[in-house]
Amino acid sequence: MAVIDRVIGLLVYEDIPAAHDWLVKVFGLTPGGVYRDAQGSAVHGEVRAGEFVIWMHRVTAEFRLDSAQRMDVASGGLVVLVDDVDAHYAHAKAQGARVDREPRDQPYGHRDYGVTDLEGHRWWFATPVKKVEAR
Repeated sequence: MAVIDRVIGLLVYEDIPAAHDWLVKVFGLTPGGVYRDAQGSAVHGEVRAGEFVIWMHRVTAEFRLDSAQRMDVASGGLVVLVDDVDAHYAHAKAQGARVDREPRDQPYGHRDYGVTDLEGHRWWFATPVKKVEAR
């Protein structure tokens, strides 16, 4: 069996440049650039959360990929660990992020909050608060 090297997240956006800039400004992700085809259309973008790379893919019927904003429910999202979840929450809220749930302590040892990005992807930002053993 092949050895797994790393995981790259992939989110689909209708407006990759706007989403890229929003994620950098509101969530503090590191910009990775927006790539365009010969006609100038954005076809790929990248941002980073620490060492974790998130690819931003275009909407395309060819691969059956659509923006989360066209769906009534979410089937998943991303959890990003930060050093101070309350400060991160305050910044995101001040930047106009749509907060789904304010910060609170969880029984599994994290303090987290939930937020939805500008195209409907679900994100949770968390800080470990204590080690909890699973049962």
